[in-house]
Amino acid sequence: MPSFQVWLSAARPRTLPLSIAGILVGGGLALQEGAFNWSIFILAILATLGFQILSNYANDYGDGVKGTDNAERVGPARAMQSGLLTAQDLKKAIIITSIITVVIVLLLIYVSFGVDHFLLSILFLLLGIAAIVSAIKYTVGKSAYGYRGLGDVFVFIFFGLVGVLGSFFLFTQYINFIQILPALTIGSLSTMVLHLNNMRDREADARVGKNTLAVVLGAAGAEKYHTVLFLVGLLGWVSYLLLTATHIIDYISLVAFIPLVRHMFTVRSTSIHALLDPELKKVALSTFLLAILFFISCYI
Repeated sequence: MPSFQVWLSAARPRTLPLSIAGILVGGGLALQEGAFNWSIFILAILATLGFQILSNYANDYGDGVKGTDNAERVGPARAMQSGLLTAQDLKKAIIITSIITVVIVLLLIYVSFGVDHFLLSILFLLLGIAAIVSAIKYTVGKSAYGYRGLGDVFVFIFFGLVGVLGSFFLFTQYINFIQILPALTIGSLSTMVLHLNNMRDREADARVGKNTLAVVLGAAGAEKYHTVLFLVGLLGWVSYLLLTATHIIDYISLVAFIPLVRHMFTVRSTSIHALLDPELKKVALSTFLLAILFFISCYI
């Protein structure tokens, strides 16, 4: 039986802080409205972690059975690729993680809406199911959307719009139009992480028919798209702060953009994209830093 360390490694802990950035921002927005609830916040984080771990197990399985994870892969070796887990092991993990995540989602819906908002409960249950299906279908099956350049779209929607606006709605049962701006930022920066991963693997993915957006755009186009994602994220966040900030502490989250600006210079000066692997952690942690600084600024 695989050890706990093997399963932990397959869950890819370094991806988990990024996954909860949207919940932190949604929680911060709820604090600003005086509608924050710790039970909802904790359950939302647990549900999001469940989605991310499920996605990581499914990605390991999907790329493993398709042969995408091979000796040419640049990043860390995956569990199935390295023989630490079998396809059957990962199938069981996907099923178990899905069940646990569904239970957490049901608890989250009950705590948020009780028994009086049936339609809202159904809506968020469907969103939870959609998130689980999307996590699995990224690389699993013949119609895996990650192999057709659609991974960026799903990350933007679920990490950004659903993560921020959806979690805020769980607290308040309403959404303000202006809150789309921070949702755009988290969605864009989260997509940057995925796209950077795909830029790193672009040549290897092209050889095995994994047509990510980085493969479709080519080296020059991928860099331009990466820049657009950064600018959308920056402008969305700055615009929100300028429209809502009332104290100097509200701007503390802008500190997180310092390493992101440095990252953009690194990308522009690196011609061999396979060398960008160290930048993945920097962008993911900077996005998490942005979210947690925002949450703190709203809390104090």
